[in-house]
Amino acid sequence: MQRSLRSAARRIARDLPWVANRDPWAILVSEVMLQQTQARRVVEPWRRFLDELPTVAACAAAPRSVIIGLWGGLGYNRRAGYLHDTARVVVRDFDGRIPREPDVLRTLPGIGAYTANAVASFAFGVRVGVLDTNVGRVLARAIANHPLGRAEAQRLADQLVPRRDSAKHNQSMLDLGAQFCTSTPRCSACPLADHCAWRRGGGVDPARHSAGVSQGQSVFEGSDRQLRGRIVATLRSGPRRLEDLHRVYVDEEGRFERLLSTLVVDGLVERGDDFVRLVGDPRERVGWTISPGNVPT
Repeated sequence: MQRSLRSAARRIARDLPWVANRDPWAILVSEVMLQQTQARRVVEPWRRFLDELPTVAACAAAPRSVIIGLWGGLGYNRRAGYLHDTARVVVRDFDGRIPREPDVLRTLPGIGAYTANAVASFAFGVRVGVLDTNVGRVLARAIANHPLGRAEAQRLADQLVPRRDSAKHNQSMLDLGAQFCTSTPRCSACPLADHCAWRRGGGVDPARHSAGVSQGQSVFEGSDRQLRGRIVATLRSGPRRLEDLHRVYVDEEGRFERLLSTLVVDGLVERGDDFVRLVGDPRERVGWTISPGNVPT
């Protein structure tokens, strides 16, 4: 399987700008952005973010409102706060250098096992398996042909990593899962089909209930997540008077107050007696009037 994956690597590689980048900060930014987000949606925000904040020190020194503003189009805005907190911790505790050890990376805000292993592998060549939804499907089908618990899936991912070119191997596993070993697999085109345990042995798809394999997200339209995103998008263009926001979200009055409070708790938004703004937004003008017709969706 390793040989087949190496042979197919160039053919299945996706054109993603961070793949050839070895700057640990650029890789960390890409991996945080890729959490629960499709790669194609990350490309332009990633470039825009690094154009403005090319170093961990620049991110740490910037107001939080700038980081949240650059996060536009990605959703899950809490990740922007985590990335800002991580930059500050790295500058304060690690002399501005991204740690290379997965265990240390996992101590940073918002950095879980997948992101820690991905940064360690892609930035530093650490020999550790990268386990996400895509890789979880490949392992469950091609290697095990049975559902995998998280510990077993990670163990298999680690065992498959070769002694050399571990980053290339992990990227190829991600590429394979994203394009061939998808939720509806493209077995006839898969370059590993001849070595796939599920294709040889048959049975119920083992990927459906395996660790690291997404079970799908809740409906977005009309959700709390959508309304939180709309509030943050409104505030990206500047502070707003609270009464204007209440007027715009009058049909969501109860939810608006509740979700605004969660945004404050998450460190994304701050409110005064009569205004609301992104945390750290230096703009003082708060009297702008808004209407439902010009609120971002």
